Amino acid sequence: MLLTLDIGNTSITVGLFDGEDLTGVKRIPSDIHYSSDKYSKLLSDTIGEQNIDGCIIASVVNGLDKVLYEAVKSVYNVQSLILNPNLDIGIKLRLKDNNEIGADRIANGIAAFEMYKLPAIVVDFGTANTFDIVNSKGEFIGGVIAPGINTQLTSLSKATSKLPKLDAAVSETAIGDNTLDAILSGVIRGTACMVEGLVSQCETELGERATIVATGGNCKLVAQYMCRKFDYINPNLTLLGLKALYKRNESQARLQPQVL
Repeated sequence: MLLTLDIGNTSITVGLFDGEDLTGVKRIPSDIHYSSDKYSKLLSDTIGEQNIDGCIIASVVNGLDKVLYEAVKSVYNVQSLILNPNLDIGIKLRLKDNNEIGADRIANGIAAFEMYKLPAIVVDFGTANTFDIVNSKGEFIGGVIAPGINTQLTSLSKATSKLPKLDAAVSETAIGDNTLDAILSGVIRGTACMVEGLVSQCETELGERATIVATGGNCKLVAQYMCRKFDYINPNLTLLGLKALYKRNESQARLQPQVL
């Protein structure tokens, strides 16, 4: 089985593939202060004894990829492939500095390239809301980074003295007649408007209509407030991209340990 680890700022998404089939998705905390021993126990408790013969790790948290590398090696005796721009990713990165691009965004780009009609815009709803754009030539040309829904909700609470901390939830009306509904309208519906507006501007710069794909934890929540609907909603897109990237680099993963 292939183990895929998408290390985000808030949580680590753990995906298990049996051949082409995604058989399980779990989440564990993302914490730079956890040791490899702590993560070894978390992996054991979360997915148990599995016949893991390969692993790929994508991380947006500095240093945590190395910790998970050691944990996977300890529990499953597997040397993981750590995603970076120097791998064979199957698409050209057309950026000013390819080393700046987040590993999860590379995974989203290759998934869009392999699965959907181009050009494609992947909107990933996480700690940050990101747009990952692959043009009709199959080139990753960049995108957009904005605060995620939970980041917005936390920021409002921390930066003000009277606004409460809320969890993401359905916004019943655009006009909130109380503080809680007003916040949900501003954040949830506001994110939907932001996405629609930026999709339109990105398509103008692309010069053609794009395939719009949503992924991430809050994608279905935001989608219901959009007039321009997503062409596809795929919560596991990043994991599918990691699987595709592992297949392209499987020989390197098996024969050459990562330099950490």
